[in-house]
Amino acid sequence: MKKLIFTIALAALAFIGQAQGPAEKITDPGSVQISAFGGLSSPTGTYRNGTGRAKDGYFGGIALDKYFKGGKWGLGLDARFLNHDMRKLDSVFFNNGYVATDYLNHASFQHVAVSIGPSYKAGFGKLDLEAYLRGGIMFQGFPKYTQSVYLNQAVGPPVKMFDSYFTDNPERITKGLMGLGGLRLTYRLNRGWGLFFQVDYLRTFGGHLMGDSSKFSTRGYPVKQVLTATDVLIVKGGQISNINDYYEKAQVNNKINVQALNAALGVKFTFGAKGKKSPAEAKQETVHLNAEPKEILVVVKDKLSGLALSGVTVKINHQGREEVSISNADGEAERIKVAQAGDYSISATKNGIAAVPVAISAADFKNVGRVIYKEIYHDDPRFTLIGETISASDNGKLPGISTVLTNTQNNSNMSQTSDAEAKFVYQLAQQSDYQIVANQAGKFSQTEAVTTKGLDRSKTLYVTLRLGISNLGEGMSIVLKNIHYDFDRSEIRPDAERILNNLVNVMVQNPTLRIELSSHTDSRGKDDYNLMLSQKRAESAVRYLIGKGIDRTRLEARGYGETRLLNACVNGAECSEEAHQANRRTEIKVLKY
Repeated sequence: MKKLIFTIALAALAFIGQAQGPAEKITDPGSVQISAFGGLSSPTGTYRNGTGRAKDGYFGGIALDKYFKGGKWGLGLDARFLNHDMRKLDSVFFNNGYVATDYLNHASFQHVAVSIGPSYKAGFGKLDLEAYLRGGIMFQGFPKYTQSVYLNQAVGPPVKMFDSYFTDNPERITKGLMGLGGLRLTYRLNRGWGLFFQVDYLRTFGGHLMGDSSKFSTRGYPVKQVLTATDVLIVKGGQISNINDYYEKAQVNNKINVQALNAALGVKFTFGAKGKKSPAEAKQETVHLNAEPKEILVVVKDKLSGLALSGVTVKINHQGREEVSISNADGEAERIKVAQAGDYSISATKNGIAAVPVAISAADFKNVGRVIYKEIYHDDPRFTLIGETISASDNGKLPGISTVLTNTQNNSNMSQTSDAEAKFVYQLAQQSDYQIVANQAGKFSQTEAVTTKGLDRSKTLYVTLRLGISNLGEGMSIVLKNIHYDFDRSEIRPDAERILNNLVNVMVQNPTLRIELSSHTDSRGKDDYNLMLSQKRAESAVRYLIGKGIDRTRLEARGYGETRLLNACVNGAECSEEAHQANRRTEIKVLKY
């Protein structure tokens, strides 16, 4: 039902989108409008899924709104009828009887609601958007039924033994306080008639009004065990002796308020004077007659660096009509080819930050030239990280990869999935360090470092990064970057913890993964000592993973010392510090996946 309501909303908006041209703008002296509407009503809360058992239904009504001078604020009256059939209770048959429900009136909720309250209206060309809030009284018609246990007799009809569940409303028609709030979108066909779509929410409040119980009430014995075809109820002394095997001893009383989400289509007629054009509008009309249309070009630039800024949402508004586009690589918004003379407002937004708006006046159309050119400056002090997820094996683009960016100073995280072009974009604070990593089952990436320290924001806007992604597979080996130990020590340093935390996430996302975590040294120092130190470092890393909840059986610690050098820097060889650093490394090897 709710999906159907939203489908109708989209269809109505699509129809409204066909409106051609703005409506004539007037100074509204106040008006009266009468509306008729009808549509779908969807119960919510326990009124639908609990005690009420109410089903989707229909509603219809009329509304009367009086708007005061200026046409913005008004007072409205709403009267409507709602009908919700109820889901009937199922019959249950057991060995020597059955449970059945007797409906003593129609099995539906029928309500009449009358309410009054403020309205607010805003115009956008031929469109009116109204918000309304109402309060009033709802006359509620509740269903009445009784669910009873019957026992079969050897001779004659079944005998009703007791009522297990029943409605408990003193009156069928009751009164209750109600509230109503909603939105109405109208397409004006002309000054009088309009078509609209509205959606609103209605519910009752409180327990009593004027001596009436305002809530729908049921009473009954909760079921302990559902009766089946083989069950037998035993009668002794005119009473069922084993009834408490199936029902609780004490009754439970449930009371609920009525609540529903409503969507409707309708027609509206507006009474009142047409109004007069304001002096400013009359003057603007004169300008229209004397100035020819021009082309409008808006370019967005970064305020700090002066660079053209792409991906900015630009809105150009004129007489309630809005043109929306996204700036391209040259910072250009989509051009308005034929712009009539008048006043325009231009706004721009990116990453939740709005630029200072700029304006075009009717006087701009009198200037020489075919194009009116405007620049709008976006002021965001952050750097923009433009990243790309690629295959670590062949550098091919890998779209749809989940990434996580961590600010290492405050440990705050942001996540994003690379788009169809394998791109992802983050905003980075000045003078900050970050780490970024892929976060997806079956994938592995190094933890890459990104920093804005030392960068001048007035000269640099973009920071770029290519994040290499590997597919996990049995037998593969990966060198973990940026895991360092203090000299002659095996303890895990804080900067290495973040790298190992990425490995923890990989292990969690891939529960069948089993790895060997190994440590390697360079050739300097005694061979036996290097072997012992590397084993301690590997075991220290494994203990860290275990402390984060990874099962010990999924991990093997191996120290290889200097037995697996990656280059010719063996004992006695003269090598640069960079060459020795290549041999000092931590690796993981996939043993099973």
